[in-house]
Amino acid sequence: MSYSVDVNILLYASDTSSPKHAEAIRFLKQRASDPDLFCIAWPTLIAFLRIATHPRIFAQPLSPDDALGNVESLLSLPRLRTLSEGEGFLEIYREVTARFPVRGNLVPDAHVAALLLQHGVRRLYTVDRDFRKFDFLEVADPFE
Repeated sequence: MSYSVDVNILLYASDTSSPKHAEAIRFLKQRASDPDLFCIAWPTLIAFLRIATHPRIFAQPLSPDDALGNVESLLSLPRLRTLSEGEGFLEIYREVTARFPVRGNLVPDAHVAALLLQHGVRRLYTVDRDFRKFDFLEVADPFE
């Protein structure tokens, strides 16, 4: 079995001012001992770097070095695998986006969902309810 996490979980873990910070840290620390394969999409990691360092989003954004250090720590987990687009990705993206109109802010979510589908990952931990639109995903909020 495998699973993934959305960028919001990573952001909560890095934002000490977030009320979900401690829970997100605890959740991510538990991943080190989880027997399932932790798969994370490169677009999720890049979104983390973009958002966590953005001064208009966070009062105290991470420095680029600190944000990259967080990504490196995550990548060092023993059962972590990164996901990127493989052969035939565009067809899978087209399949994922054919079910309902995908535009604007839903495009990055569809990108991640298509990557998860391409790699056979069905479980996604996130607080973003938009992912529930992709019926092949088992979406779980780790804070509920």
